[in-house]
Amino acid sequence: MREIVFDTETTGLSPADGDRITEIGCVEVIDFVPTGREYHCYVNPQRSLPPKVTEITGLTDEFLADKPLFADVVEDFMEFVGDARMVAHNAEFDKGFVNAELDRHGRSVLPHERFHCTLVMARKKFPGVRNSLDSLCDRFRISLETRDVHGALVDARLLAKVYLELNGGRERRLDIFEKTGGGDSGLVAKAPPRPEALPSLVTERERAAHSAFIEEMGENALWSLYNA
Repeated sequence: MREIVFDTETTGLSPADGDRITEIGCVEVIDFVPTGREYHCYVNPQRSLPPKVTEITGLTDEFLADKPLFADVVEDFMEFVGDARMVAHNAEFDKGFVNAELDRHGRSVLPHERFHCTLVMARKKFPGVRNSLDSLCDRFRISLETRDVHGALVDARLLAKVYLELNGGRERRLDIFEKTGGGDSGLVAKAPPRPEALPSLVTERERAAHSAFIEEMGENALWSLYNA
């Protein structure tokens, strides 16, 4: 299953109030495992950033001034996303901004069913505790050393690791899946069964010694149930 784990940075909290996207970061995952394919861009929001946003993201008006407009990146963004499910932390927030930009540029908005929220997942799995991205990284022992400010691609990479953990984590990494056709998932295919069983490595001498040992334990010995 192909999904896009993504994050956006914005000028504020509400697209209805004119706030715009300033950065998009996407990580492709298949069967919850990152494939290495990513999409990232900065976007000129055509409005000034509040000082608090600059403090959080490190982005400035000067840095974004020569960056492309959303209209210039929408084709590449949508091509990367394709028809995959969109996974985000507090997905309602990111969905609102993405759809506001799509609508502003005459594009069809993405339906609610396309989005999957890791915050909702985490609250069900860990009720009554903090489930911010930072808190989940700490809970799953995911290092935050790569992040000094909130960046869309950095946070999407962290979220991809969190998403894997929320879906089984280390156990899922070790799974061996059968390929179902229609592309390479990047996972190891399940080995077919052997046509013939491997021969036993137990010698006749060892087998006889084992049988004699069980006989010494008496007819009620548990081992006798498994002695062939």
